[in-house]
Amino acid sequence: MIIDAEDLIMGRVATYAAKQALLGEEVIIINVEKAVISGSKEVVVEKYLWRDNLGEPFKGPFMPKIPMKFFKRVIRGMISYKKERGKLAYKRIKCYPGNPKNVKGITLENAKYTKLKKGSYITVGELCKHLKK
Repeated sequence: MIIDAEDLIMGRVATYAAKQALLGEEVIIINVEKAVISGSKEVVVEKYLWRDNLGEPFKGPFMPKIPMKFFKRVIRGMISYKKERGKLAYKRIKCYPGNPKNVKGITLENAKYTKLKKGSYITVGELCKHLKK
């Protein structure tokens, strides 16, 4: 199954992908840097910067700053990745920035960002740029 995450809400795509992976299906998510996170830009950036500063610099927890790894980490939080079933499901999920092979993926109609207030979202790509600074 290929999911095109462009202009879709990240959490809704992640829950759908996690459920499909737990059911045994291979899930490929493309255009992850164009997925959106709801909330005002300042609040979302501040939240993830705070998370990034938690803990020790050498011990973790470590926040990924690359969009595809960031998205996969969000999905990891939705499955029991330490148990056997979760490990296998986590291996079935692949995330790609852009569209590497120009394939057409499905879009989830209930995950469109148009339901959000105008300007009250930030893309995963923008957020990762703020985290890298």
